[in-house]
Amino acid sequence: MPNHPNPSVSTAVKISTVTVDIGALTIDEVVAVARYGAKVEISEAALAEIATTRKRVEELATDPTPVYGISTGFGALARRHIPDDLRAQLQVSLVRSHAAGSGPEVEQEVIRALMLLRLSTLCTGRTGVRPVVAQTYAEVLNAGITPVVREYGSLGCSGDLAPLAHCALALLGEGEVRVAGGDIQPAGAALAAAGIAPLELREKEGLALINGTDGMLGMLCLAITDLRAAAKLADVSTAMTVEGLLGSLLVFAPDLQELRPHPGQADSAANILTIAQGSEILAAAFDEFKKKQVQDAYSVRCSPQVSGGFRDTLTHAELVASRELAAAVDNPVVAKDGRVVSNGNFHGAPVAYVLDFLAVVTADLASMSERRTDRFLDASRNRGLNAFLADDPGVDSGHMIAQYTQAGIVSELKRLANPASADSIPSSAMQEDHVSMGWSAARKLRKSVDGLQRVLAIEILTAARAIDMREGTPAPGTAAAIAALRETVEGPGTDRYLSPEIERTVDLVQDGSILAAVEDAVGPLR
Repeated sequence: MPNHPNPSVSTAVKISTVTVDIGALTIDEVVAVARYGAKVEISEAALAEIATTRKRVEELATDPTPVYGISTGFGALARRHIPDDLRAQLQVSLVRSHAAGSGPEVEQEVIRALMLLRLSTLCTGRTGVRPVVAQTYAEVLNAGITPVVREYGSLGCSGDLAPLAHCALALLGEGEVRVAGGDIQPAGAALAAAGIAPLELREKEGLALINGTDGMLGMLCLAITDLRAAAKLADVSTAMTVEGLLGSLLVFAPDLQELRPHPGQADSAANILTIAQGSEILAAAFDEFKKKQVQDAYSVRCSPQVSGGFRDTLTHAELVASRELAAAVDNPVVAKDGRVVSNGNFHGAPVAYVLDFLAVVTADLASMSERRTDRFLDASRNRGLNAFLADDPGVDSGHMIAQYTQAGIVSELKRLANPASADSIPSSAMQEDHVSMGWSAARKLRKSVDGLQRVLAIEILTAARAIDMREGTPAPGTAAAIAALRETVEGPGTDRYLSPEIERTVDLVQDGSILAAVEDAVGPLR
């Protein structure tokens, strides 16, 4: 399920190197490394902090008092004290046994995001690993080596254990990897070819490599980037629908938005006005609208309220992501005063909740888009256009089944809106008796983002056909969207093989071409 952000709404594509420091990464930096292959480097301050903290772990390793993760087993086996000569085996055994994923392979950009975020936590100096562990992680990322990680294995508590363990295993020269998207190969061979020495783990290091919310957080950062663009695209598709249905722009006036001061609503309404202003089609239909139509349906008239709520939810998700990006997620953790203490910061609930929240609003934004598309196809509601926008209704079916495709996607999105974070299955002999299911929330959100992009693409394709069937000149903003579309998709005519046209429109939505064309014509959208 590849998702491609609009370059005009993210600085990620402009970032060539990301410095991993003691402080937080940004969402754009995560995307730059995960999706666009930006290089990483570790700051000297971070390496110094890692080295300082490691001394404390080595002190505790010689203490006769058991310390979790250093001289004990894990989870429900934490009561066993591990002698010195078995502690290296303890860490390797942990990684091997926890690399227990199953199912389809997870996308490369997700794994690169996960690895960068684990590296970021290592660089806080709170995990107790040696500097070489962080340096090896950075070298593997920069070499384009991506461990093969399977879909299932994380409960979103004690971190994304199985996914992170597969990545840790690759650092040891074990397991499977891809290099620069190539064929699967043994990790040892890939490390050797890149001149990277496999890690030999010491106390605490295996645990530090697998105990974090990095997978779900990485997918949240990627989704936020894609949904920023989708919010603007929803305004583009709405503006095109207003024009194609001979609707009214009066409801989008700024003073009306000020009466209900949600910031996302104001931004959405302003975008719709910006895109649709200057339409000769709407100007010619204005008097008739006032006499006969009076007002548009909710799916048109209330678009800023729904798209605005979507935007405000996205803003909340960005806040949660920024906090998590600043976190040191590990257990046990080396506190700033040198204490090594067990804690619950690995629990994925805060991230899981917003992942589910985004799935809800994504489904609703898509649902409204589908309703607007449906209005175009009904001759009793489309204000003078042919039934189903067909060239010769009855002989031709026009976009009848394109709406079916939308409806099928929207139905799936509604199922995906069911929260994963409301579920919990106890594990580890009831030691880990409440889990977040944040990884599952993130996986379904990726499907939701892809579905929303496809639904918006079909609305844009349909609205463009409707506008082309009207007399008059469209607005500069909508005309730019149609022109970008017409470079690869023909205008109205007799029925054609429709699936390739839908897929080409989806590509233009996902690669940012349509949004870039609109912004080139009318300026940056909010």
